[in-house]
Amino acid sequence: MWLAVAAVVAGLIVLVWSADRFVDGAATTARYAGMPSLLIGMVVIGFGTSAPEMVVSALAAADGNPGLALGNAYGSNITNIALILGLVAAISPIAVHSSVLRKELPILLVITLLSAALIYDDLVSRMDAVILLLVFALLMVWSIYQGMRGEGDPLGGDVDQEAFTRPMSKRRALFWLVLGLVFLVLSSRLLVWGAVEISQALGVSDLIIGLTVVAIGTSLPELASSLVAIRKNEHDLALGNVLGSNLFNTLAVVGIAGAIHPVVVEPAVLYRDWAVMTGLTLLLFVFGYGFRGRGRINRLEGTALLVIYVAYTGYLVTTMMP
Repeated sequence: MWLAVAAVVAGLIVLVWSADRFVDGAATTARYAGMPSLLIGMVVIGFGTSAPEMVVSALAAADGNPGLALGNAYGSNITNIALILGLVAAISPIAVHSSVLRKELPILLVITLLSAALIYDDLVSRMDAVILLLVFALLMVWSIYQGMRGEGDPLGGDVDQEAFTRPMSKRRALFWLVLGLVFLVLSSRLLVWGAVEISQALGVSDLIIGLTVVAIGTSLPELASSLVAIRKNEHDLALGNVLGSNLFNTLAVVGIAGAIHPVVVEPAVLYRDWAVMTGLTLLLFVFGYGFRGRGRINRLEGTALLVIYVAYTGYLVTTMMP
C-alpha cells in the first residue's frame, strides 16, 4: 500500500515536470517551424497540457482499467473548471477578450452534451470512440483554420508574450520535447500502477481514484500554466488552457481509451460526474461568454466554482469510506 502511495506521489511529480518540459519544447519547436502564435496556443499548448491525461488514460485502458481512464478525463474537466478557473478567478477576475475563446465556449458545451448521448447506454464502445475521435479531428481542422487567419486575436499576443520570456534554441527545444515525452510515459506508467494498487487496497473502484487523485494530479500542468498566465495578466491564455484541455479530454482522451478497450460506464457517471461536469460547463458559458458585451469571470463567481469543487470532491471522498 505504502509503495503504491509512493509510486503515485513520485509519478505525479515527474509527470508535472515532464509535461512542462514537453510543452515548452513543443511550443518552441512549433514556433521555429513557422506556426502562428494563435495556433500554438490553441493546439500545441492545449495538446501538451492534456498529454498527461492522454498517456495515463491510454495506459489505464491498455492495462484493463478503463474506469480509471474515464474518471481521469471527466475528473480533470471538473478540476479544470471548478478548481483551476475558480482559484484563478478568485485571485484575479478573468476578462474574456478573445473571439476564438467565445466561439470555443459553446462548442465545449455541445461536445459535453454529445458525450452524454454516447455514454447513455453505460458503454463507450469502439464505435463511440471513433465518433469522438472524428469530431476531435474536425475540431483540429477548424482550429488550424482559425489559427491561420486569426493573428490579430488577443490570444496570439498572449502566446507571443509568454514565448519571448523563455527563449530557447531549436536544439534545446527538440531535446526537451523528446525527453519530456519519454518521462511523461514512464511517470504515467508508475502513476497508473500506484492508482490501481490503491483502489484495490481501499476496495473502491478505479473510477473514484481517477476522479480524485489522478484527475487532480494530471491537471497540475493546467493549474501551473494558468496561474503564471494570470500573474502576467494574460487572461485569454489562462482560459484557453482550460477550454483546450477540456475539449481534448472529452474527445481525444475518452476516444483513445475507448478505441484501446471498450469502457464500461458505471451508472453513477451519468447522473453524478457527467451532470457536475455539464453544470460547470454551462456555468462557465454563462460567466465567460459575455451576452451583453465583454465576458468576465469575477471573484464571486470564482469562489462559487471553488465551493462546488469542494462539495463534489467531499462527496466522492465519503463514498470511498468503507
